[in-house]
Amino acid sequence: MDKRRFAVPAVVVDRVTAVGVATLLLGTGLSGPHPTGTRELLGSALLVAGGLALAVRRRAPLVVLAVTGLCAAGGLAAGFEVLAVSYLVAVHGAVRAGHRAVALAASAGLLAVLHLTALVLHDGSAREVVAQARSTLEIAWLIAAFATGEAVRQAERRADEAERTREETARHRADEERLRIARELHDTLTHQISVVKVQSEVAVHVARRRGEQVPEALLAIQEAGREASRELRATLEALRDDDMAPPPGLDHIPHLVRRFRTTGLETTLTVEGRPHAVPAAVGRTAYRIVQESLTNVVRHSAATTASVLVDFRQDTLAVRVDDDGRAAPHPAPTPGLGLLGMRERVTALGGRLRTGPRDAGGFTVRAELPVNGAP
Repeated sequence: MDKRRFAVPAVVVDRVTAVGVATLLLGTGLSGPHPTGTRELLGSALLVAGGLALAVRRRAPLVVLAVTGLCAAGGLAAGFEVLAVSYLVAVHGAVRAGHRAVALAASAGLLAVLHLTALVLHDGSAREVVAQARSTLEIAWLIAAFATGEAVRQAERRADEAERTREETARHRADEERLRIARELHDTLTHQISVVKVQSEVAVHVARRRGEQVPEALLAIQEAGREASRELRATLEALRDDDMAPPPGLDHIPHLVRRFRTTGLETTLTVEGRPHAVPAAVGRTAYRIVQESLTNVVRHSAATTASVLVDFRQDTLAVRVDDDGRAAPHPAPTPGLGLLGMRERVTALGGRLRTGPRDAGGFTVRAELPVNGAP
């Protein structure tokens, strides 16, 4: 159930408060000692006006503060010795709105006026006592109004900050999840689509060389693979984040190598050094480098063999992928995101990535990933 559906609008609360305070002031003033005649009418009108002014205290807190202060002083001057409840509510609203300095200055001036008015209205030895008692009471109530107004202001400010923080956190998590899904699509779906695309093109090529009629279904698969590859590349072109990398690590590299053998690429895996535990981020990056490199070999290099080397060193994990194909991992005009993505992954870990043609022909990808202090 949504509680906001039953929330009372602020304007209704202000109007009810204004009528209630006006009624309270008028009832209190007329029930006690009060003047008669014109002064009674004037004082009653000021009390009511001060209360009704609270109806707009949220929209114009300083105006209401001034009006209620004048009405309180005028009512006292007319002979109505009642507590200036309307002014206290106005002080609360002004402080809540952030006008603490103005409310403090206005209250100090009003206290002086009320003190002098009390001295003038009372004769004899009792007037100092009455004036002092009134000033003490007004100060106490003003302090309470200030305190409650400031408390509400701080609570609302903290609530607003908490709401903003929740919204920012929600947006940040949504962005992270969106980028994580996009990165996962790039790292896994691109590979799968590339395999389908390459195998369908090879099948079509072989059928045509043999002079056989290419089945329509195979041509459809070939075209679908090309279109899916283009669409996926366009979708992921702006992707450059890896804060939430997917789970595959070093343990998955042997299975990855076996999968690429099914594409017709003779792929070997060599592990050197003494295997030891590495940070999860390092293992994920090593896996993605091997996956991306082998995917590029299948897609672009026309290689027949590829070798993967994983070297466990004392402070680093070295990964190397070599092939015997063309030394151009990204033929124009449709460059992929492979090398750039690998470089970003390695740089984020403080490592080094070197890529380029081999002297013996083909292409090489070499990465050195620090295992101590990796993010």
